[in-house]
Amino acid sequence: MYIRDTIAAVATPPGNGGIGIVRVSGPEAAVIGEKIFKRANNGGLISHRFSFGTIRDPWSGETVDEAMAVLMKAPRSYTCEDVLELHCHGGVLVVEQVLSLCLQHGARLAEPGEFTRRAFLNGRIDLAQAEAVMDIIGSQTEAALQQAQRQREGLLSQRIEDVRSHLLKALALVEAYIDFPEDDLGDTDLNGITAEVSHAASLVDTLLSGFDEGRRLREGIAVLIIGKPNAGKSSLLNRLLNENRAIVTHLPGTTRDIIEESINLGGLPVRLLDTAGIRHTDCLVEQEGIARALEKIPQADLVLFVLDASDSFGPEDQLIREALADARTVVVLNKSDLPSQMVLPADLAAGEHVAISSRTGEGVDALRELVRSSFLRSSVDNREFIAISRARHRDALVSASRTLQSVLTGFAMGVELELAAVDLREALTAVGSVTGHVTNDDVLDVVFSSFCIGK
Repeated sequence: MYIRDTIAAVATPPGNGGIGIVRVSGPEAAVIGEKIFKRANNGGLISHRFSFGTIRDPWSGETVDEAMAVLMKAPRSYTCEDVLELHCHGGVLVVEQVLSLCLQHGARLAEPGEFTRRAFLNGRIDLAQAEAVMDIIGSQTEAALQQAQRQREGLLSQRIEDVRSHLLKALALVEAYIDFPEDDLGDTDLNGITAEVSHAASLVDTLLSGFDEGRRLREGIAVLIIGKPNAGKSSLLNRLLNENRAIVTHLPGTTRDIIEESINLGGLPVRLLDTAGIRHTDCLVEQEGIARALEKIPQADLVLFVLDASDSFGPEDQLIREALADARTVVVLNKSDLPSQMVLPADLAAGEHVAISSRTGEGVDALRELVRSSFLRSSVDNREFIAISRARHRDALVSASRTLQSVLTGFAMGVELELAAVDLREALTAVGSVTGHVTNDDVLDVVFSSFCIGK
């Protein structure tokens, strides 16, 4: 339930910084500003114009800090309410005192995501745009940021609205014939209804086809580096990171635990996991590292199976090959700068493989591109490419797609229009839940609970 009270929170990250911002939204925002902020040249706050002055405790008269203040009168603000922002020095204690003054003079502490939730409830943004705000904050790559910005700008919402428009046209025609049964429904009219439903179904399926790519841009992928000792796994990790992150020696079994680092591969966020070399060993510590490496295989989006191309395919390589039976794998033939002794088994030779040298860097760029292109299409750089990236969106559209296919099948079989109308309403509900045309408080609680307090 939306209570029109006044909320306040720190809008900048915790800790010391150059600037700290306290944000206030609600009917008492302007009054709070008048109570605790005094302009250097006197006078009141002017909407959408920064003013320099001091923040003071009106009860004690003590100055808390010099600050800038801006009041944004409704509806021209982020929440469509009166919003006050106080820009003070970024010390933890200073910011806490400024927030405390706001709470003492009419505001309450905001809940996670409550500012953005009010923007949604007041009609400034829809639910998909609200979720995109959090995606912007959490973006790890430029491509992920571009995707989130497109959703925030409403491009995904426009696609959803296109779907709703076709469904509303179809439902209006169906209900017209239900209400006026004396008017026969001819083939031409039925074809028109079918065309509207088919177009909507096609748009839904197009959005669904981009889900995996959109999710990977938002969440990233896990790439596991695996191989026998001294195959060059840690050297490959260091080369991909362009830094000496993992210890590399000629001694086998140097890596005992999983080393995890993040990189950006052409817009794709990637978590690299370097693992212990897989072999038979009596060392208990090394055995634990090997067990952890094998446990990670089912959790990885991609496995880089590193082979020493200067050696033959041996029993330890075969052990790994069997463990990777169900994993998405790229074979990395390392040490290409040395004479090759490797003959790949037929199944590995027929799969994706690339020759590299972790020592010289030869082939590493080709490996980067192979990993990237395995998960991203070039279309992500195209502004026309709009992908859904959240499971909530996918589940809603999957439900809509199934319902629309049922409608089309029903038309072909001559079902009663009343049944088609029920299905069309169900599809409209599913599609509308993406943008919040149809929603409930439970859904909103889940969506906004992941936001930070000041957003």
